[in-house]
Amino acid sequence: MTLKKPLMRGPTVADVARQAGVSKAQAARALGGYGAVSEEVQARVTQAAEALGYRPNELARSMNTGRSNTIAVIVGDIENPHFGLALRGMADVARQAGFHLLLSNSDETVEEEREAVRVMLDKRVDGIIVAPCSSLAADNDHLHQVLAEGRALMTFDRAVEGLAVETIQANFLSVAKQATQQLLSAGHQRIAYVSSMRIAQPYSHGLALGPTPVAQRVQGMIDAHQAAGSELDPALVRLNATSNDSIEQILTALLALDDPPTALIASDNLIAMGILRGLAKRGLRVPHDIAFVMYDDFPWTELMTPPLTVVAQPVYEMGREAARRLICHIRQQSPGPLPAFESWLVVRGSIGDKQLSSH
Repeated sequence: MTLKKPLMRGPTVADVARQAGVSKAQAARALGGYGAVSEEVQARVTQAAEALGYRPNELARSMNTGRSNTIAVIVGDIENPHFGLALRGMADVARQAGFHLLLSNSDETVEEEREAVRVMLDKRVDGIIVAPCSSLAADNDHLHQVLAEGRALMTFDRAVEGLAVETIQANFLSVAKQATQQLLSAGHQRIAYVSSMRIAQPYSHGLALGPTPVAQRVQGMIDAHQAAGSELDPALVRLNATSNDSIEQILTALLALDDPPTALIASDNLIAMGILRGLAKRGLRVPHDIAFVMYDDFPWTELMTPPLTVVAQPVYEMGREAARRLICHIRQQSPGPLPAFESWLVVRGSIGDKQLSSH
């Protein structure tokens, strides 16, 4: 019979106190950074801790100091490179300020987001940055709870109705209008927009989309059509594109319309790849058979044939600013005025000219 080896026990505060020749209470204060100890005691405790390889109990420290030096980040889909780039910006700022990040994925569902918030509060994080999956006040009691427990909170990408916190997001209204005008000028009258925003009913004009990028993007499309003396067909706005299967179903439905779209706008990187995969499967070429525009600019978009027209936004800088401002709120410092983050159109070869391609 093989005997299990006992687990090695790490050095404790009592071990450090014994090594330093001080009381356990003195060692705890010196290691935890709270209370008053003399410089001599601090030096002896520090030297003893280093000699023993002592690692502080962060939970115990947070209970004594009220700070854990951790920030929670909750996003909809960690596979989406948009969030990956934002997280890099947050992590760079947090590290420089002495904070650690804890990451959670909500899968764009309120239930998962609510559970993630509960777990992060249990871990006594100092603040939370969340990309909320719903902007409706009725869905976000858990975010109000964060404030009720005295933690700092910021929303990223999307705001929440009735939640008095700062939101870091790009402005899309004017660039959405510009992108649509570019397509209209190329002869495309039937322009479809596909988004992962979850909604219980088909889109119709007047449907409240809340303080979201989707609302700005759709309004920009409406404005461009009105300026051109036309109207955006609500059947061309398709939401709930949350998986490869749903993207495929939406693409099938759009192409089966009596008057199908001649141009497609993808709301993010993952939707774009799903649509492009579906078009290739059908033997449809961009831009000869259908024009294509996507939100967010990544290196692969320039490697396509033709390179894709995109709406770019300063995602890394937005992530940095979200972390910087949250840390200011944690430290009860003024973060200064909230900056505006503008998005911009990068025109490449995926729009084409419908008049030329039809001859």
